[in-house]
Amino acid sequence: MDIRFTVDSAPVLGPALVLFAVGSAVQVWRDAWNVRRALLQLAAAVYVAAVLSLTIFPLDVTWGEYANQAPWISQINFIPLLTADVTIVPNVIMMVPFGFLLPLMSRRATSPSRAALMTAAASLAIEAAQLLSYIVLNNGRSVDVNDLLANTLGGLAGYALVTLALRAPAVRGPLLAAALPRSAALQDDRRRTAAAEGPRPAPVADPVIRP
Repeated sequence: MDIRFTVDSAPVLGPALVLFAVGSAVQVWRDAWNVRRALLQLAAAVYVAAVLSLTIFPLDVTWGEYANQAPWISQINFIPLLTADVTIVPNVIMMVPFGFLLPLMSRRATSPSRAALMTAAASLAIEAAQLLSYIVLNNGRSVDVNDLLANTLGGLAGYALVTLALRAPAVRGPLLAAALPRSAALQDDRRRTAAAEGPRPAPVADPVIRP
């Protein structure tokens, strides 16, 4: 039996984004989220959907005579930088927003090294999903270690950008207002504020009056 069809991103990701937007509006209406935080999370959801539409969708499902018969191991490039060229630039750009959003949404993105590890983990998940879709659906997706390196570099670039933005008074306030309550950006802001205020003076005990 030969089967061949395509699953586009719009019928899958479109309804998911609509449901998320409705849920966000309900949270704002219930005063569980403020508007800026809701918009930040909605922007993150749109970004994730865009990345999935570029890396996973469309899903070309093929079984039977039209299926790709090459072994799955042949779809993986394990050698870094050997085949790297200008085509890695889009992979760098794609993950810049990811690195930018990390400190605003995650409490673990407290340093460039942690941001790099989190970006690499997200990129590895994408590559694993592409490989799985090749194994299960025979859709011709390939896995490249250069994509992993480029994505990690993009995440670091985004982290550097948000670090600079948080030091600019004009945008620092709006960014912190949109950041999630336990995010690394707000934790760092509290530490800086506490350091600027200095240690609190010890309470002065009332003098003991002897008869």
